[in-house]
Amino acid sequence: MKFELGRCLLNDRLVEAGKSAEWLANELLFKPERVYDFMENKRVMPLKIAISIADSIGCDVRALYELIPGDIEVKGE
Repeated sequence: MKFELGRCLLNDRLVEAGKSAEWLANELLFKPERVYDFMENKRVMPLKIAISIADSIGCDVRALYELIPGDIEVKGE
């Protein structure tokens, strides 16, 4: 199934984990602005970073974004 990314849910996951954006930035050696850019949908997390974030805060990587099911176009029909 094809999915589109909806809004970033990183802030929700951080709240659930009892962690802050500053903590996460420090944990992953990022500037806090980078984490805030993800949270504000100014940047999309690359997969490797999303995996590291999910591991750091103890959630599934798929829980970092709203996933919107999309139609798959089938060629030849």
